[in-house]
Amino acid sequence: MPNSIESLKEISRKYDCRFLINEPLKEHTTFRIGGPCDIMIFPNSVEALKELLQEADRYMILGNGSNVLFSDNGYRGAIFVLGSDMSDISVDGEYITAYAGSSLVRVCKAALDSSLTGLEFAYGIPGSVGGAVFMNAGAYGGEMKDVVTEVTCINQSGETITYSADKLDFGYRRSRFTDSGEIIISARFKLSHGDKDAIKSRMDELIARRKSRQPLEYPSAGSTFKRPEGTYAGLVIEESGLKGFSVGGAKVSDKHANFVINTGDATASDVLNLISHIKKTVSEKTGYSLECEVKLIEE
Repeated sequence: MPNSIESLKEISRKYDCRFLINEPLKEHTTFRIGGPCDIMIFPNSVEALKELLQEADRYMILGNGSNVLFSDNGYRGAIFVLGSDMSDISVDGEYITAYAGSSLVRVCKAALDSSLTGLEFAYGIPGSVGGAVFMNAGAYGGEMKDVVTEVTCINQSGETITYSADKLDFGYRRSRFTDSGEIIISARFKLSHGDKDAIKSRMDELIARRKSRQPLEYPSAGSTFKRPEGTYAGLVIEESGLKGFSVGGAKVSDKHANFVINTGDATASDVLNLISHIKKTVSEKTGYSLECEVKLIEE
């Protein structure tokens, strides 16, 4: 990787992309956990990203960092952050096109400004468009699959390609991009015209519900486990007597048991040990096998 770092720096300078060396990953994830990466680059165009991808020996794409847990030792490779430098949003009638780095909150506000309904469920989901499409994010009865009509990406051959909805293979917390190695560039949403006051009222209602039920005052990666068939992860964790249980600085939230929170000084090891304990205890006491929703990134 050291040789390619110099090349990545040169490409970044060529396209005027910001880059950081040995940047702590805890500064770029909602968990506030993670050691340094070799180089972190903020691509500002598809052309820049393509050239960077060709040069990197090992890399990872990061959005808002809301569903990942990095190792305490960091990441040996390049982190390409698709954030504010690639976050354009445009509205055309009932359609919204948003780049991967756009936050879902901004897209929801753009919909509200144009009196477009259909995205209210996503208001408050702490992620970017790229990450949300990648995992088919959803809440309160809605999912990305309900509103996304096409996605443009860079495929493994370095080509820009657009997939229509029927090619996106959306499922529960997954999409075609989960395993394809393709990199999401932008998504197009199909909404419908509605009453602006009603849309805002629904958004306000859902954000209030989030604040009352989720531990938003603590760093976390959102929901820790996927929903088991026939029940809810938070319910079986609570039934297993684990609400408030902690390992080091990692704790099962007292407010919502499916949130593992960082109480201030949690390490990745604390979180992993707590997750392991939760899975084992829930399996023994309820028979349910929990599957982790948070993506672990090894050094």
